Amino acid sequence: MSATFYSNGKLFIAGEYLVLDGADAFALPTKFGQDLVIENGKNKEIQWTSFDYDNHIWYEDTILFSDIINKTESKTETVKTTLISILHEAYRLNSDFLDKSEGYKANTHLTFPRKWGLGTSSTLINNIAQWTDVNAFKLLNNSFGGSGYDIACAQNDTPIIYKIKDNIAKPVDFKPDFTNHIYFVYLNKKQNSKSAIYSYNNHKNHNLGESIAVNNKITAAILNAKTLKEFASAVQKHEIHLSNILEMQTIKEAVFPDFTGVIKSLGAWGGDFVMVVSKENPKEYFVSRGYETILTYEEMIL
Repeated sequence: MSATFYSNGKLFIAGEYLVLDGADAFALPTKFGQDLVIENGKNKEIQWTSFDYDNHIWYEDTILFSDIINKTESKTETVKTTLISILHEAYRLNSDFLDKSEGYKANTHLTFPRKWGLGTSSTLINNIAQWTDVNAFKLLNNSFGGSGYDIACAQNDTPIIYKIKDNIAKPVDFKPDFTNHIYFVYLNKKQNSKSAIYSYNNHKNHNLGESIAVNNKITAAILNAKTLKEFASAVQKHEIHLSNILEMQTIKEAVFPDFTGVIKSLGAWGGDFVMVVSKENPKEYFVSRGYETILTYEEMIL
């Protein structure tokens, strides 16, 4: 007998960084995600196997129940120590999944390349939370940390406005007729969210309330834009606003200054995907510069 759990990937469209201090976050769940298949096992252990999108095994190991229950601090962070840490926190929240079991076989399957940054960790945490019957936001907070918007995307099949206070995700209507002018381009490198958050905390100023108010106004403009021009304008304002807070160049200024259109960083600045708003198909432009992973809105968003 087996049980299967699934979680959506995520893209952070507006409100990044400031969400940590209470700002509105606008995020979209993706058509890509990850599942977790659990079967009964034996020997008080979990035989864990993780498959990439191409069905290649990228991680395989056996984890003893005793190592999860009696987790010790490790000087080096590996896939195994990270997994044990998540499972240990799940055990602290609900011990039944180990105390009442003889063992498990656990298989995970991604539907996107791990390097894309669409939520390898958040989909795993949400799947483990479903399996072990614990609150996914608590599990995230006790293990990885972060705002929780990615967990909200994992659990919702529609666009959302997310607030960190009480982990509230509100489904919103976002179906503009110009989505055929929105593209997502992978920057060929994965960004470390933890280091990005650390940098933000060192740069945010004392006018946080004003910054959040401006963010929420721009986010609402992005969400409610009726035309491509209005949408592009609001997206550009968001980039400039956060650029001033982070004291960083926008991705367009730094890498694509000659591009005709608007480019917005998504989530942690400097890696993963960017959103491109363009009247013309930008594929030729980005491919000529070495960026070959370009997805349309229809291909990416759930």
